Amino acid sequence: MDKLTCFSLTIHDHVAHLVLNKPESLNTMHPTFWRELDRVLRHLNETGDARALVISSTGKHFSAGMALETFASAIAMDDQSAEGRAAIYDALTDIQATFSLLESLRMPVIAAIQGGCIGGAVDMVTACCIRYATQNAFFCIQEINIGMVADVGTLQRLPKLLPMGLIKELAYTGRRLSAESACQHGLVTQVFESHEAMVAGALQCAKEMAAKPPVAIWGTKQALNYARDHSVEDSLRQMGWLQGAIWSNAHVREAIVAAKEKRPAQFPPLAPLKAFKSLG
Repeated sequence: MDKLTCFSLTIHDHVAHLVLNKPESLNTMHPTFWRELDRVLRHLNETGDARALVISSTGKHFSAGMALETFASAIAMDDQSAEGRAAIYDALTDIQATFSLLESLRMPVIAAIQGGCIGGAVDMVTACCIRYATQNAFFCIQEINIGMVADVGTLQRLPKLLPMGLIKELAYTGRRLSAESACQHGLVTQVFESHEAMVAGALQCAKEMAAKPPVAIWGTKQALNYARDHSVEDSLRQMGWLQGAIWSNAHVREAIVAAKEKRPAQFPPLAPLKAFKSLG
């Protein structure tokens, strides 16, 4: 994969660790950020080398969200004509698709958040499976403070994670939600005293996930995401189809034997993916 400028990526023991590494700019999100993130996520998803992903950051804040100068240049919106306003839909759909990759990845994703998680960063972490935070972390739906509506996933995913009344308070005021409150309400699962302890905890959790059968992890993520958006009846029906597609006697046998023998279980990786347009 080509060299990254906004991130660093390592893979160890089937755990990928993607680190935002522009602390001097508060890890803000500009066009290069979006291009590199999209490329990394697609690479991880296609190769199948990683079985879990941790996203962490550097510096005082996880991310201050969208770089404000981006609005004035790279994605300036034309609101002077119906045609220009219609094009806003396509521009937003393109941006939204990158964060949606976090949801559709064939592996669990853990976000490790320190300091500010602001604006677009909230869009990003709400698309992850699990969120860890440091004691000084906070979340802010910043968009209302700059005269716009959050539009890359926050208002769509937060209602699945927090009480609606709390979301409305945060979205209408731009107030900060502390790590402690976020943990109390379930947005964050663990709060750590330090950045180092948090990243270590996230990597340990990812390591445990990576030790499970990748196809069973894939199926579990599919089932949970489907159940979030569908009725119990529909989700049970989908579960039957899903289990029928991925059931493996060999995986179950290996898990049981490995536990009895007190050794790590060995499971095959997910098959690499090839885009249809690349075939032939």
